[in-house]
Amino acid sequence: MELIQTNNAPAAIGPYSQAVKANGMVYTSGQIALKPDGSDELLQEDVVVQAVQVLRNLEAVLTEAGSSMEQVIKTTIFLADMGDFVTVNEIYEEAFGSHKPARSTVAVKTLPKNALVEIDAIALAN
Repeated sequence: MELIQTNNAPAAIGPYSQAVKANGMVYTSGQIALKPDGSDELLQEDVVVQAVQVLRNLEAVLTEAGSSMEQVIKTTIFLADMGDFVTVNEIYEEAFGSHKPARSTVAVKTLPKNALVEIDAIALAN
């Protein structure tokens, strides 16, 4: 088992790893709209800006683990407001292109740092 850490994505804000690589698989922790600059400050803009940053963070963690968005098998999207589903779905589709991993989307009462969206992934690793 290998613990994954990259400076190209925000550091974990708790006692966990950005991702874990094991047996040819990558399991990412949920990503929220923090910038990788270490500021620990959530982007407060709307769900569009947050979703774009979340997917950038997710891609950076996957890359560090020797994977990619095209190798994602399953994602889970957590939304603070299910009214943002269509908007996040459009940004998600743009990030994944023609690749369509399995996915769950759930509405939650609160996300870390009051984020509007969080996404985690399970992917194949090279």
